[in-house]
Amino acid sequence: MNAQNFITSPVDMGSASVSFIKHFAPSRAVASVTLCVSAIGLFEARLNGQKLGRGVLTPGFTSYRRRTQYVTYDLTPMLLGNNTLSITAAPGWAVGTIGYRDNIHCYAERYAVNAEISILYADGGTQSIVTDDSWTVQTSPIEYSDIYHGETVNLLHKVQELGHAVPDPEAAGYPLIPQQGADITEHERLAPISLFTTPKGERVIDFGQNMTGYVEFRIKAEAGERIVITHAEVLDADGNFYTENYRSAKNLMTYVCDGKENVFKPTFSFQGFRYIRLDEYPNVEVDLSNIRAIAVHSDMRRTGRFSCGNPKINQLYHNTVWGQKSNYLDIPTDCPQRDERLGWTGDAQVFCRTAALNYDVRSFFRKWLGDMRADQLSNGVVLGIIPNTFEYVKDGYSTRISAAWGDAATIIPWELYRAYGDKSFLSDNFDMMTKWVEYQHSAGSEEYLWLGGRHYGDWLAMDAGEDSYVGATANDLIASAFFAHSIDLLVRAGEVLGKDMSQYRELHAKIKAKFREYFMENGMPREEFPLTESVSGKTPVDSVRKGITQTALVLILHFDLCTDEERPALADKLEELIHVYGDLMTTGFVGTPYILHVLNEAGKTELAYKLLLEERSPSWLYSVMHGATTMWEHWNSIKEDGSFWSTAMNSFNHYAYGSVCDWLYGVAAGITATEEDPGYRTFTLSPKPCRALEHVDCTLDTLSGHIESHWYYKGDEVYFEFTVPDGAKAYITLPNGYKETVDGGVYHYTTKA
Repeated sequence: MNAQNFITSPVDMGSASVSFIKHFAPSRAVASVTLCVSAIGLFEARLNGQKLGRGVLTPGFTSYRRRTQYVTYDLTPMLLGNNTLSITAAPGWAVGTIGYRDNIHCYAERYAVNAEISILYADGGTQSIVTDDSWTVQTSPIEYSDIYHGETVNLLHKVQELGHAVPDPEAAGYPLIPQQGADITEHERLAPISLFTTPKGERVIDFGQNMTGYVEFRIKAEAGERIVITHAEVLDADGNFYTENYRSAKNLMTYVCDGKENVFKPTFSFQGFRYIRLDEYPNVEVDLSNIRAIAVHSDMRRTGRFSCGNPKINQLYHNTVWGQKSNYLDIPTDCPQRDERLGWTGDAQVFCRTAALNYDVRSFFRKWLGDMRADQLSNGVVLGIIPNTFEYVKDGYSTRISAAWGDAATIIPWELYRAYGDKSFLSDNFDMMTKWVEYQHSAGSEEYLWLGGRHYGDWLAMDAGEDSYVGATANDLIASAFFAHSIDLLVRAGEVLGKDMSQYRELHAKIKAKFREYFMENGMPREEFPLTESVSGKTPVDSVRKGITQTALVLILHFDLCTDEERPALADKLEELIHVYGDLMTTGFVGTPYILHVLNEAGKTELAYKLLLEERSPSWLYSVMHGATTMWEHWNSIKEDGSFWSTAMNSFNHYAYGSVCDWLYGVAAGITATEEDPGYRTFTLSPKPCRALEHVDCTLDTLSGHIESHWYYKGDEVYFEFTVPDGAKAYITLPNGYKETVDGGVYHYTTKA
């Protein structure tokens, strides 16, 4: 495709969709016909009235000015003598509202399309038809569409011819790349579980599951009658429809009927919701059998499944899977409902190991890591969101340069290599990884430490007060710990690729030594640290600067920033802090993914299970006990008294805390890939049974084959059954200390409980 061939409407239709039309007829017998289509915005292509492909919201969300995807379709089976190709376009992420502060036109002022029809004739001749001023443009029934605000479809709309398309000089030259990510597709269809009237008199439909997608109506109503719906994730304490946490996002769908039987669903918008409110509805009975919620997300193959005898843990796992489905819509979004839906790097990196257990996420992350490489700044910075929409915000708002967020550049490639054994995840991203750690090396006010900066810290931790955004752990400690961790991952990645990493290995040793000198004393973190001005002169955001916190201890242990001799005392201190806080954890986004692993590695698996099974806030099961069907952004998004955490930032579909599920796979079921032979060519089977779970059934489809781990209690004995795929090798360790290395096969064991 030629990037110069973008066309747009001769009339700026704002947020209304238009269709670009081309009639064509092959001159003789054809061997094949293919179509490549791209858009700055979104498109839906139809040949002779038939939709092309299964994908929706094409061509996805990228850093359009740096890389815009195009999609290829095979037209051959659908070809007629005379053909009409219609490409309907809409603003989407590129032109519509995206990011904070009602930001619009982030990547372009107007949407545009680019297409090329390639005909291969049976006699070997070829013909190419491209987008140019010969294409005509007409209005469509989609009179408004926006990612955040919804869509208006008017079937009484009278189509108007707008004339011939015109070249789009703004879009011309936007780099085009073949589609890298998986298609965004429709998946589960959910029937409503109830229609009810709230205390305020609102008619509300409950689908029983918080999700991402849209609602489909099949209806016959009088011409001009309307369906108007809004969306919500939760009801308030009184049982009324609650939308304040959506902030400015309207999530409003409007359909105008034409008197015939119609099927309505949006084309260029999606919502995050469990409930819909019928703000207007035709004068017919609401037939729930003709209403469905359709889940929409990137097309990923399910690979892992976990279940046990504890229904609350099963609900937690269910919530994690639905949180992943809801937020893996072309990019790993933080949430799917409010005026955000952005690719936050911190959320993505803490969850990526769990993500690769639940689903095959290779193509999903290949695409998003490509966006990350494209948006990495020349000085190596990886910002908080990818694609970086803040670069184009008119009022100068920008995301922070933050440890644990930018470290997605090193952590995600390594975790994907570990899960799939594919070195290309390292080779494709090695330069990005290197540039990021070099930035970390230069960012701090003291060599070998990252001091200063405006980090997100231990985001939403509870140890600085339950309503604090940033936890009590000193940001300097977090930043320097992640600096050491990223250098360590870079060294490992380089050695896998056969590179000489001696320079970076030496740097890692110096960072570790400096970390211990600055942050630790007598084998334990110091109590507090002075506020440190950032190199930019801005005051750091964390006002509490503690060194002895649960998260600080977790990072020191998990990132191996202590000696082996110091580990027992540090683990004991972590246990002490858990007891001090009433046998609760207080960790946020940074400490939570690792805390159970650290406890298990320290031989404190019983305490890890206690935290897993805790039902008070903060805990994983607190939201389960309050009816959650996806993961919450805050531990206490809904407080004990029924009030909400905040209207400013309170998503009920945030997947970050679902990272606990890699512990369910790796410790409860005991399945863990080795780093020495990744992709589960060799792996460990070392389950840790717990009577509160009663039994565990876990399966994992890997590139090396199908793995199973099952255990259950029978009296005072535990029965184990493992399946190891042919060609793979498993290191089995049972709770009684028995060890065995096995090849492919099915294995049974019994131990005392």
